[in-house]
Amino acid sequence: MAKMQSITSIPRSPQDDRHSRVIQYSIAMGIRMVCIVLCLFVRGWWLLLPAIGAVVLPYIAVVLANATAQRSSGSVLRPGAIVRVSPVLPTDAGAADRDESPR
Repeated sequence: MAKMQSITSIPRSPQDDRHSRVIQYSIAMGIRMVCIVLCLFVRGWWLLLPAIGAVVLPYIAVVLANATAQRSSGSVLRPGAIVRVSPVLPTDAGAADRDESPR
């Protein structure tokens, strides 16, 4: 018999996964924009920190955006694997009682 899936073990939908990756990418690119603006105002050795952030963050953002959610569970129970059971119909034994009743 197949293992029953609970609602918490079902993987995220592709739309939800894509949405979270877009948000992560947008946050990383927002931080990169802050680093670029800081490069205009920071002087001395401190300029190295926002410059490194502006150069390295695009790579990190792309790697995070391309990473899909890990599928920890095995296979998902699909509706096609569910066995259809016919409903139990009542027997016609009570029909004779209905016919003999007075009208």
